[in-house]
Amino acid sequence: MTDQRHNAPRRYFVDAQRHRVLIGLSLEETAEFEVLDVAATEGAAAVEDVRWLELYSKHEGAWRVWIAQSQAERTQDLGFVNYV
Repeated sequence: MTDQRHNAPRRYFVDAQRHRVLIGLSLEETAEFEVLDVAATEGAAAVEDVRWLELYSKHEGAWRVWIAQSQAERTQDLGFVNYV
């Protein structure tokens, strides 16, 4: 089996101030998500779980759109390939 750890696309970008920001979230939302993610491992309250899920869903949706767009652009770059 192929090791995908080094081939999988990143789910974040680095902003101008060198902060890691999850795709689809703001810097503030990313920070909140990371705090909630740590809290979830420590048995956080249900309200925090709901907010974590909201942020994760927003990120996941944006990431899927970004992947689809990236794949479409890559396919267009292969215009020399005859798909017929």
